Amino acid sequence: MDEVQYDVTKARLKKTKVGSFRINPDGTQERRKIPLAQSEAFLTDLLDTVCERMNDYKLDEDPVTKKRTFKRFAPRKGDKIYKEFKKFYFYSDAYRPLKSACETIIEEYEDEIFSLIAQEAHSLADKLCSEKSDLCETSTHHTEL
Repeated sequence: MDEVQYDVTKARLKKTKVGSFRINPDGTQERRKIPLAQSEAFLTDLLDTVCERMNDYKLDEDPVTKKRTFKRFAPRKGDKIYKEFKKFYFYSDAYRPLKSACETIIEEYEDEIFSLIAQEAHSLADKLCSEKSDLCETSTHHTEL
């Protein structure tokens, strides 16, 4: 959900509006401008591709609690180091279960994710965990989603 939140926030900052063409039951066409971050085409494309980024995460273990979580280690496009970083190829089987879990969550909760974004909800992972699903352990902040 961190990846979805990042892309939605970026799209909201652009404040780009896209046209929405709806055909009414009487056959007339309605044209509206909606924010890019809420457009169905943008969100569908985002949810179709977001799980491909799971290889940018690594499994990390807290030295004190021994709790294991996935954390992003790769820079994002636009970061100063991104061009240099992408010259190297990192591969780990550790990300495969994360990618699979991502795909399952997206498939199962796509409508709920769309709804949260349409409501301009912040902290998508927390909202998805606490309001729309029972995916995460009870806590005040959900880093495991």
